[in-house]
Amino acid sequence: MMARWLAEWHPDDEAFWENKGKRVARRNLVFSIFAEHLGFTVWTLWSIVATKMGGYEFSTDQLFWLVALPNLIGSVLRIPYTFGPARFGGRNFTVVSALLLLVPAVLLGFAVNDPGTPYWLFLVIAALAGVGGGNFASSMANITYFYPRSKQGVALGLNAAGGNIGVSSVQLVMPLVIGSLGLAAAGWFWVPLIVVAAGCAWFYMDNLTSAKANPREQLAVAGRAQTWAMSFLYIGTFGSFIGYSTAFPLLSKSLFPDAPYAAVAFVGPLLGSLIRPVGGWLADRLGGAPVTLWNFAGMGAGIVLVWSATASGSFWLFFLAFQTLFVTSGIGNGSTYRMIPAIFQAKAVAERGESEEALLYGKRQASAAIGIISAVGALGGFLINRAFGMSFAATGSPATAFLAFGAFYLACFALTWWCYMRTVGVSRVASLAYARV
Repeated sequence: MMARWLAEWHPDDEAFWENKGKRVARRNLVFSIFAEHLGFTVWTLWSIVATKMGGYEFSTDQLFWLVALPNLIGSVLRIPYTFGPARFGGRNFTVVSALLLLVPAVLLGFAVNDPGTPYWLFLVIAALAGVGGGNFASSMANITYFYPRSKQGVALGLNAAGGNIGVSSVQLVMPLVIGSLGLAAAGWFWVPLIVVAAGCAWFYMDNLTSAKANPREQLAVAGRAQTWAMSFLYIGTFGSFIGYSTAFPLLSKSLFPDAPYAAVAFVGPLLGSLIRPVGGWLADRLGGAPVTLWNFAGMGAGIVLVWSATASGSFWLFFLAFQTLFVTSGIGNGSTYRMIPAIFQAKAVAERGESEEALLYGKRQASAAIGIISAVGALGGFLINRAFGMSFAATGSPATAFLAFGAFYLACFALTWWCYMRTVGVSRVASLAYARV
């Protein structure tokens, strides 16, 4: 068995990194990605299950509740999950958070075998699936400590993408599994994989004694205006990605019941996951704020395309138009995530000078802010699904929801410009345009 706790860990020491650190960090990253990937699969499982519940007399709005609820619970859990690795150890918390995925998976397997299962129980099981959404925050917080600052971007990018692709896994594999083995298999299929992931984390991951954080200091960042500005923007990027990923199958079924939506639902989440690092790369070259600004303009244009395609009556036009939303939300995920450390470093330098202590303070502030921002951003998954459900309940179509999304992206565009691109009126109301975040 590998060491449970590592007392000596100096990833920024080049000799230590080359002799020992790189190998240990890579091993922890691999098994962290495995566990986080399964977290995303359980979190988004109801996006497919809800489309296969024809044996129950649930309305479209009720089905969208089943898809939305895991997003709500997962976003809330991201805040306490952020503190988990620092409090209990990254390896230990990964094992526990992986095993918790068994609860919603097993309950789903039992519930769908009984045609008399009440709607409220399905709501409870869907809510429990939210534990998978919390895994992202703990996984990212843990892996940060294993890598030197110069390599954290790549490591965190791989960790995030490996998790996000879990959405595609669900939407590619589950229709085949359910079609072959029945709806109960949607829960049972993941059980052995979860057990393997927990076992791998137990035997091959490590805890770091140096991975300590002061919860009071982390929570203090909630008083920063920049935390909430970026939370708003992250709702527009990651919230859109997870919201559209989970809503697309049920939305397609509601609009085009005879279309082969189940066979292609995985494409959008896969594109959004794979292009996320491109957003970060563009932000490194051009600046996070300008990439984010024009990306929101692209998302607004995407809404117009999807709205028009919906009215056309063609599923394939609808499908192709929707890919613009997946691609732009993926690019935005990368560019906004790159902005967060740049913003807090710039604020730390402005307040404390360019000393090493000021830079370290900025990094701690950014790390704490990421936990809050990722939690608030994930709420977008809940809001998008509820918007579709309410729109169908009120008008029988998603048009009202699309109008709301377009208005929100316009607000995101304006906020990005005002806070991070504006060069006029800065003597009266400050802007971070000078920092080129």
